Amino acid sequence: MTIRQLSETLINQIAAGEVIERPASAAKELIENAIDAGATRIEIATAGGGKTLLRVSDNGCGMTADELALAVRRHCTSKLDTGLSDIRTLGFRGEALPSIGSVARLTLSSRPADAPHGAEIRVTGGKMDAVKPAAANIGTVVEVRDLFFATPARLKFMKSERAEAGAITEVVRRMAIAFPSVRFVLSGSDRTLLELPATCDDRLARIAQILGKDFRENAIEIDAEREGICLTGFAGIPTFNRGNSLQQYAFVNGRPVQDKLLWGALRAAYAETIPQGRYPVAVLSITLDPDLVDVNVHPAKSDVRFRDPGLIRGLLIGAIREALAREGDRAATTGADGLLRAFRAQPMSGGPSWSGPNTYQTVRTPPWQAAASPSRPLEMSVSSPAFGETPQHGFAEFAAPSARAVEVAQEDVPIVQNPLGAARAQLHENYIVAQTADGLVIVDQHAAHERLVFEAMRTAMNSRPIAAQALLIPEIVDLPEDDCDRLVAHADEFSRLGLGIERFGPGAIAIRETPSMLGEMDAVALVRQLADELAEWDTAGGLAKKLDYLAATMACHGSVRSGRRLRPEEMNALLRQMEQTPGSGQCNHGRPTYIELKLADIERLFGRS
Repeated sequence: MTIRQLSETLINQIAAGEVIERPASAAKELIENAIDAGATRIEIATAGGGKTLLRVSDNGCGMTADELALAVRRHCTSKLDTGLSDIRTLGFRGEALPSIGSVARLTLSSRPADAPHGAEIRVTGGKMDAVKPAAANIGTVVEVRDLFFATPARLKFMKSERAEAGAITEVVRRMAIAFPSVRFVLSGSDRTLLELPATCDDRLARIAQILGKDFRENAIEIDAEREGICLTGFAGIPTFNRGNSLQQYAFVNGRPVQDKLLWGALRAAYAETIPQGRYPVAVLSITLDPDLVDVNVHPAKSDVRFRDPGLIRGLLIGAIREALAREGDRAATTGADGLLRAFRAQPMSGGPSWSGPNTYQTVRTPPWQAAASPSRPLEMSVSSPAFGETPQHGFAEFAAPSARAVEVAQEDVPIVQNPLGAARAQLHENYIVAQTADGLVIVDQHAAHERLVFEAMRTAMNSRPIAAQALLIPEIVDLPEDDCDRLVAHADEFSRLGLGIERFGPGAIAIRETPSMLGEMDAVALVRQLADELAEWDTAGGLAKKLDYLAATMACHGSVRSGRRLRPEEMNALLRQMEQTPGSGQCNHGRPTYIELKLADIERLFGRS
């Protein structure tokens, strides 16, 4: 076997396989070059998902004719002077343009501000033409046609045009978030126009352009610093979550990155606040000395390595948890929006309903009957009660004479000013309706109380064993021997949570104590569920790290159940405890515990605003 030197064209094509994986990779490299050139306006045009055409135009500093000839040669760059320890630009490897030129038809035209005319150079499949004069505006235009025509094997692995176009759109969005002072325009025959005006360094306004106005209304600002490392950005409240991680953005010194350390820290920061299978929405930016991070990990420059990853992880988790504790205990506005849409979707009973501009249709319903109406007052009979009889109702206090109603209303004035207001009613024995100073709140009583019990158990567990109450007659649970073995092996951990168990024969467990704070509960069902969970956990690791989840399980079994009627004072006590408990905006499973509806929203429903 003879060793020989590869040709420059083949070397570039091999390198292009790492640098330019798909049209979106080329778009990313060209946009980064434009930003490094000081552009404030970048226009991207595509066709065929970027495979047929990808054109990036900017108003940056431009290049002279001599610089154009160097720009399309490997490892020629204007961005690297002092070495790899002080990289302050997005690009620095000098590989993007020659890699693109080796696998596509590449045309560069550019003009500096002080030049009378521009210059142009073409590279086709790695073959470079001579530089020639050309008419050009100040800045640079890079046109890529027939991407991967010189490497047909790569074309076989390209996705559909729509998928490739979507990947380019995502690249533009990430760069737009990182640089809000730059105007981006994305157009082409395979997409609708995407225009993102500059926002004068207003990062949240730019993020709202990308993620929608809902994020702006449900975001918490993050601003923390530790040992010279700064973390800024915005994180969504726990109840504002998504079914995938596509709305998670991270930047290191302005560079968009896909880093497992950062995503792991983000998941840890939202632990216990978001349901399994749901993802937080966040835009985070880390700024640190370039010497403390290595961005030269991969030619794509999307992976980074931190000198002190533990410091970065701790900063991110601590900052987000502090922000959630400060402002995260509120319902997402999307819940209220969904409630409004649900109301608007119901036509007016017995009359015309509006279904579009100047379009009405008649909705025919059966005649109204007082006895069958769901709006009859407090389940009272239609006829007046006989002398000495008591009307049937849900709460005795609400059916009292009007003088008493006025008295209650006067007493409720102070608590209406509280964040969750004053309880006014209970619907379907599960939902508490409370009046606030500027609207109303609907609370899921079981989910809310479950969170309160969990936080109380966790606090007690971290300080001392939870108080237990002995059962007068032990509960016996019949289980398979394997389940009994696992439960007994972790009896000490259960004891810390106030649950006392012991073996009762080969296939049974005796429950002798339950957590006193849970009161009456179905201890048998709890032990069966714990046995099921242990069967799964023992294959993955010990139980010590999962005590919080055990506490959550026990809290669920010991909370106020759906279907239980509460007195007004009980409902108000629950609201006050929620206001004082961190994380009460969502239950242990991450679902929202309440929805808030502003008075202005209610007035819009009735056409009053």
